[in-house]
Amino acid sequence: MKLFKPTMLAIALVSVLGCQEAVNPTETAPVLETEVQKQAYSLGASIGMYMQKNLEQHEKLGLPLDQALITRGFIDSLAGKSVIEKEEVQALLMNLDKEMKAKQQEVAVADSAAAIAEGQKFLDENAKKEGVKVTESGIQYVVITEGEGEKPSAQDTVTVHYTGTFTNGEKFDSSHDTGKPAVFPLNRVISGWTEGVQLMSVGSKYTFTIPSDLAYGPNGSQGRIPGNSVLQFEIELLEIKKAPAAEITTH
Repeated sequence: MKLFKPTMLAIALVSVLGCQEAVNPTETAPVLETEVQKQAYSLGASIGMYMQKNLEQHEKLGLPLDQALITRGFIDSLAGKSVIEKEEVQALLMNLDKEMKAKQQEVAVADSAAAIAEGQKFLDENAKKEGVKVTESGIQYVVITEGEGEKPSAQDTVTVHYTGTFTNGEKFDSSHDTGKPAVFPLNRVISGWTEGVQLMSVGSKYTFTIPSDLAYGPNGSQGRIPGNSVLQFEIELLEIKKAPAAEITTH
């Protein structure tokens, strides 16, 4: 069970503490001798860390909050002298929350459009480079080493070594970092991989540039990969395990 929910009251608390520190810069450190004292201080510190991020978000989105008024509201409320009734406070905070979410949506839409435009620009320029081939779906690839083994189907399980990077060259994943190759069914990964690896023979090494709609799309992946990201992979196909033949039912 949660003991508290961070609200504007928490913002006010942080502001009060901040103002007190500003007014009394030589104030001694708090006495934290007992477990209860440390727990009380930790609760305030936790609220403070949470609300610092909250206030920064408001500032970034163009919705700055007047900390002097926050402090005044906190003090007045403690003294039972709030100039705004509880019901109106709740309504005002609901409106603030709506404004915050609307601003966040605006930023998300703008960021998405910028990422799509930046990705398309990279794809257009990359396609002009020597040795780059482009599939009908838009996957771009370069043959580094051409193997002579068989090629996998989408139903097969493949063993590969790979390194994934963003278009700026920053690495986000690599089987080499684990010291062992990756093994997975080819139809259980992003569609850019499913299609691209089928072009490769065992022993081949290709570099793929995969449009975002064939990678992780607008949602990205687990916080590591932003939405609408064009991704690049260097893939070496080491082995293929063929899928079992489908059973044939006779009548």
